[in-house]
Formats: sequence, C-alpha cells, structure tokens
Amino acid sequence: MSTALAVLGIALAAASGVPGLVIARDRALADRAGSLLLGLAAACAAAVTALVANGASGAPLALPWPVLGERLSVGVDGLSAFFLLPALGIPFLASVYGLSYWPASRRTRSARRLRLAFGGVAAGIGLVLIARHAFVFLVGWEVMALSAFFAVTAEDGVEDVRRAGFVYLVCTRVSTLALFGVFALLHAATGSFDLLGARQVEPATSTALFALALVGFGLKAGAIPLHLWLPGAHAMAPTHVSAVLSGVVLKIGIYGILRIASLLPPLPVAHGAGVLALGVASAVLGVALALGQHQLKRLLAYHSVENIGIILMGIGLALMGRSLGRPEVEVLGLAGALLHTWNHALFKALLFLGAGSVLHASGTGEIDRLGGLARRLPRTALCFGVGAVAICGLPPLNGFVSELLVYLGLLRTATGRDASARLLAVIAIPALALVGGLAAACFLKVFGSVFLGEARSPVASAAHEVPRAMLAPMGVLVLACVALGVAPQLAVPSLDAALRSFDPGLASTEFLLATAAPLGAVTLAAAGLLGAAAVAALLVTRFPRGLVRRGPTWDCGYAAPAPRMQITASSFAGSLLDLFRWALWTELRASRVAGPFPKPSWLRTHLPDPVLDRVVLPAADRLARASLWLRWLQHGHVHTYVLYILTAVLVGLLAARGELG
Repeated sequence: MSTALAVLGIALAAASGVPGLVIARDRALADRAGSLLLGLAAACAAAVTALVANGASGAPLALPWPVLGERLSVGVDGLSAFFLLPALGIPFLASVYGLSYWPASRRTRSARRLRLAFGGVAAGIGLVLIARHAFVFLVGWEVMALSAFFAVTAEDGVEDVRRAGFVYLVCTRVSTLALFGVFALLHAATGSFDLLGARQVEPATSTALFALALVGFGLKAGAIPLHLWLPGAHAMAPTHVSAVLSGVVLKIGIYGILRIASLLPPLPVAHGAGVLALGVASAVLGVALALGQHQLKRLLAYHSVENIGIILMGIGLALMGRSLGRPEVEVLGLAGALLHTWNHALFKALLFLGAGSVLHASGTGEIDRLGGLARRLPRTALCFGVGAVAICGLPPLNGFVSELLVYLGLLRTATGRDASARLLAVIAIPALALVGGLAAACFLKVFGSVFLGEARSPVASAAHEVPRAMLAPMGVLVLACVALGVAPQLAVPSLDAALRSFDPGLASTEFLLATAAPLGAVTLAAAGLLGAAAVAALLVTRFPRGLVRRGPTWDCGYAAPAPRMQITASSFAGSLLDLFRWALWTELRASRVAGPFPKPSWLRTHLPDPVLDRVVLPAADRLARASLWLRWLQHGHVHTYVLYILTAVLVGLLAARGELG
C-alpha cells in the first residue's frame, strides 16, 4: 500500500508540468492545475509517512529487466518515507507561492519550462528515495539533476544565471561519475545492483565505497569544500526554486550518504570522525561566509552550507556510535541529523520565500539598500522573523530541538572511553555553540537592516505587502516550525522508523528516541516561553495609553538624522569577519580621506568564495591556457578525425586482447 501510494505521488508530481503545455490560452488555470497535482502528490507523501510510522511497510514493487537478468525494484522503508514528506511537500508550497511570484501570464517565456522542470525535480527526488536498484536510483538522480538545471536557469538571458547554471551542471556531472563508481564497487562486492545490505564487504572496499559516496553525495549536499555550485545557483534561481533547492535537493545528498552507510557493515571510528570534522568545518565556515554577504539570497545560501554541516555532525556521531557499540550516541546523532533535515527544509524554505517577498515588493535583494520594511510588509516581516529565530536554534521553535539532540550526542561522546572520539566531541561542542552565536548575529544583521530602521533607498520606500498566494505558504511553514518546536513528539514515530531502517540492530535496544532525549521537558519549556510571550504581547497592546508620555528621542547630537546615518549590515558584521580573515580573504576597497574638508568617500567589501573563486576557477583558467598547445589536433578535416577514431578503436582492441590473453 505505501509503495503504491509513493509511486502515485511521484507520478502526480511528474505530471504537474503537463497542464502548462496543453492549456495554452488560460495560463492561470494551467498554473493552478500544476499546483493542484503537486498538492495531491504531497498528500500521498503524507499518507506514506503516516503508514510507515505506524509500522505498515509495504512490499516492494519489481519489474523484470532483461538487460542484466535482474528486476528493477522500488520500495518504501522508514528512511525513504522520512525524506519523502518534505521532498513532495515543499515543492507544493513553493508552487502555490509561484502562482503570484512567477505567474505564466507575466513570464510567458519561461513559465512553462519552469513548471515542467519543477515537477521533474520533485518526481526525480521521489524516485531516488524509493529506488531499490542502482539503475532506478541513477534514473531518478539524473531526472532530478537535469530538471534542477533547467529550473535554476529559468532566466537564461542573464549572464550570471548562465554562469551559475554551468557551475551547477559541471558539479552534478562529477557527482554522477562518483555514483557510478559507488554502484560499480557495490556490484563487485555483492554481485548485484540491488540496493541490499552488503554486510560481508571487505574493509578496503567498504572504505572506497564510503569515500566515493561522500564525494558524490557531498557535492549534492553542498558540504565545504564541495559546495561550489550552491551559492550561485541559490542566488540566481527564481526564489521559489531556491526554496526547493535548499529545502529538498540538498537533503538528497544527505539521504544518499545515509543509504550507502546503511548498506555497509559498521565503519571504522575514523570514518565517523571524518564526517563529524567535515560537518564542523562546513558549519563554522558556512556561517562565517554568510556574515560577509551583501545579497539576501546569497546569504541564505551560505546558511544552507552551515546547516548541512550541523546535519553532518549528527551523521558523524551516529557512525561513531555504531562503530563503538554505543546505541545511545547513534540514536541521538542520527535523530538530530534526521530531525534537522525536516527543520531545515521548513525554516529555510520559509526564509527563502520571505526573501522572495522582499525582492518582489522592493525589486532588490541588496541588504544595504533596504530598511524599514516591517511597516510596509508586516506579515512578511513576521514570517521572516520566525524563520530567523528557528534557524538560529532558539527556543521555542523547531531548530532548537534538533540541535539539542546533536548537543546531547556530543556530550555523551565526550564522556565515553574512546580517547579520539572524546577529543573530537570536546572540540565540536564549542564549535556548534559558536555556530549558533554567529547565526544569531547574522540574522540580527539581516532583520535589522532589512525590516527595521528607515528605508535606505526609494525602492524600499515604495515597497508593499505581497499577495495572499505568497503569504499563505509562509504561514503554513510558520505553523510547522512552531508545532515541531512545541511538540517534537509528533516526529518521534517517523524518526524511530527511520532509525530502525538505518540500523536494524536498534530495534532490539532500549535506546530509542523517546527514552534518549528529554522531549517532554522541551515541550514544557516551549509552552512556558510561548505563554510568557503571549502575556507580554497582551500587556503591551492593552497598556493604558494615558500613562505613556510621548516625546522626541535622543538624537545623539544630530539635528537632522537621515537614513544614511544608520549602521549598515557590512559595518555590523565587520568586526566578526575579522576573526575569520585568515580563512575568508575578505577584499576591502576604500577611497582616501584627506584634508580638513574631505570629499565624499566610499568603502566597499567583497567576500569571494574561498574554494570556487580562489582555487577552482583560477586552476581551471590555468589549465585551459596550458592546454592551448593541443589545438594542433584540430585541423577541420574529416579524414583526420576518422583516423583518430580508428586509432582509438585499434588501441582498445589491443588492450582487450591483452586482458583476455
């Protein structure tokens, strides 16, 4: 039943772009029909998640494949069902948002293609999640990857969009090549392309498998230093596409790492320690890079790198706990990582949709050109504020719960017997605390510069609240963030099912999530905070106005304060960025100030990506220049190219003869 429902949901998602192709005259009707199909797909995903959480796992579906004499199978277990809900739910909310943000009536050139690609992304992800055969997995992976490329490059008339799309395409090709290596090694170890447990794999093969999986899926997840495509694609894509990229597409990399790890025997402790160290680096450097951004969507993109780092920290803990025979560490680490995938999908989609509303209302995403939008976009400001509190891991919202589970896992590891694991946990605990502090500072900068104060430009002064079709999905995401923050027990059945799918040995232990984490205390604390906030709001709104005396504020000696006197986002983050100058290489340019009556001066800061802009692109440029000597091979004569082909065939035949001999 659950597998059939999952297949139905994936088919509905794939068909969501078809109405835009066949209903040409009434474009609004085509948009609504596509959203309706995605809504039905999301309902199927919710039903599958509920069924699996209650123990109703469906039998796999299989079709014969004469090519290799195998059967192509799909199925749903706890792990795939856990990822399936956001995989189809977030695209549905984003498509509703797109009815007003990217309507076909105003985007006649790109709307049809974008709607088709949008459904392709959701369907491809769903197929990856239910695949139980390598061929099905790779088909879903390619559908997702290519559909995401066409979604990112919807505005392909812009040079920066084309550049971001090219970087994404190169990265996804490298990722796919790594996955070919993963499945080739898996076939060599098991004799089959079925994604079944391979418990008898040799240690060397297991290490190679996991390393290739970490590269292939890490590129998709966007972990540092494999995040090359992420900032540009998130910043240049239409905003509701960015919400799907960050909320869903990145998580398929996480799913892939977990799926391959679940197929292998317990890995050495060093493997989990390496994933934990990678997570710490991604979290710290991701939030530091976010602090230095001037463009709102690019800033949110680097926060995706940060949160992927937090998820990897939980996965590293789970792998270490599994290797050390400590189920409580495995449960806390994996539950924290899994719950953070849900939480990040919710609050990051909310933040991207909020950023899209700012862009839609003002026409700019430059943080230092905005300001005072809370008076002009009060509902958007409220939704964005909720997302900001959630992403900072503050109670009583959902980000706090998943980070708490990771903290508990780190504390348990720090009290263990393994010296190397204990040392790494002692380093990771303050690193995670640092990430939380820097995230709070970054979103204080963003919210203060964008929504508070006075408008810094005419476009900010003319901003207006967005339509209801854009506000409604944000409202749903706000409610979900509050619900999981106040009642995290709602996710426990799905988490327990995912934990057992990852490691069936956990079913025989008493360390399940309900006993390993104080979720009841979290609920009481969250309810108390919400109650205190409600009382404070009531007192403020009901306070007798006659007792309040109004007067001018202290103006710090300025007779005529102007918006340009406000502190900028760049100035706010400057002192914090100085702490990471050794790793980020911030570029600072300023005009010279001289004389008693200096002319107007200027100051500009630029934070290039330390991997893509500083290492990869310069190296690619040098390689291209060095390879110019090969142009003598290109003569433009057909007979020369035929000679090349015959030479290559002859060399291949000789090599094959040598191997057979």
